[in-house]
Amino acid sequence: MSRGFRVIDTGVREGRANIAFDQALIEAHKAGQVSDTIRFLRFPPTALVGRHQALSQELQLDHCRERGIGVVRRITGGGAIYFDEGQLGWELAFGRNTLGISSLAELTKAICEAAALGIGALGVDAKYRPRNDIEVEGRKLCGTGGFFDGDTLFYQGTLLIDMNPADMVAALRVPEAKLAKRKLDSAAERVVTLRELLGKALPDLPAIQKAMLGGFAEGLGIDPQWGEITEAEEALAKRAYDEEIGTDDFVHEIDDPGAGENVLSASHTCPGGTVSAHLRLEGPAQDRLREVLITGDFFVTPPRTVFDLEASLRGVHQAEAGAAVERFFAEASVDLLTIAPADFRSVIEAALAAR
Repeated sequence: MSRGFRVIDTGVREGRANIAFDQALIEAHKAGQVSDTIRFLRFPPTALVGRHQALSQELQLDHCRERGIGVVRRITGGGAIYFDEGQLGWELAFGRNTLGISSLAELTKAICEAAALGIGALGVDAKYRPRNDIEVEGRKLCGTGGFFDGDTLFYQGTLLIDMNPADMVAALRVPEAKLAKRKLDSAAERVVTLRELLGKALPDLPAIQKAMLGGFAEGLGIDPQWGEITEAEEALAKRAYDEEIGTDDFVHEIDDPGAGENVLSASHTCPGGTVSAHLRLEGPAQDRLREVLITGDFFVTPPRTVFDLEASLRGVHQAEAGAAVERFFAEASVDLLTIAPADFRSVIEAALAAR
């Protein structure tokens, strides 16, 4: 028997308002106010950083300000992305036990393969690429990511329908190391759009949505049916926007962590992304951790994991920092999609070695 999913389309919304609705959808689902849901969404020109990224290091802020491009912090991890009306956002919010899969990595594979199946129905050879991309002949057509919040899984993706890659390159700071890893000269070569693949045969937005829903239905064994946005969701979204997500304090919460005096910094690149550590020490011998900030384009769940890790390391002797990282992950209930505990330990120890 297929599991029913409500389908909604919130249209084009200002970037921070879109992310606030993400939070509202999660809260409403956790409270049992809405059923399992698929949401389609679009943005005006917007540059978005992941939950744990440093704003000034990821975005060309002067360019965004001059061009009126929105600057937004997501509630999901991952890397910086550029969004405009030529891209279609999609996301799922559903119960941990809905699909009978409990692992975030396994759910990622199932959702991405289902999305690729739907996109493939449009006439392109879309394939899931671990850990969380959908590609066509090695070029990214759709990036994805998500996390568990209690018993609710929130998972989202971005389908590139029609976009000028130069707009993306101008708004984002794409690390040269990331391009070198893919053997590409520019970020524009890394991505591909449905417009480029299909040309004049590009279908309209409703047809694209229908194809994706068909992929989710077949690949996940669900029954998507169009429904309505609730007043409760809109009220929750407004509150999330006003109190946190829409504020500059939230967006700039992590800005330029390497700035200032006596900051020890290091970065570590692993197959699933990059993690950086920024430390300040204290004590007569300057041998204890006073402040720890961890940034990067990784995915962890639950969302508070990184903040809890940072708190657990405060006051730890530098010689014990690596072991303290290992203990934290051994005792915590954490799902790491793109990174391992050893990666966090490596970058903390590398930052300490920078003294």
